[in-house]
Amino acid sequence: MATKSILKNVNIKDKRLARTFIDALSEAEKTKYDPPKLSRECRELTDDKIKEFFGK
Repeated sequence: MATKSILKNVNIKDKRLARTFIDALSEAEKTKYDPPKLSRECRELTDDKIKEFFGK
């Protein structure tokens, strides 16, 4: 995401839309971020193994 879009000013003039926006922020604050669980083993490959894999 571009930084410029995060730093933009937002003007909300409708009370109903303002309430919806505040409710959405409140709900987002309650949710917890769960990092993804890796289902496969991770390992480093040497350049020789990479060349072998691609057949070079």
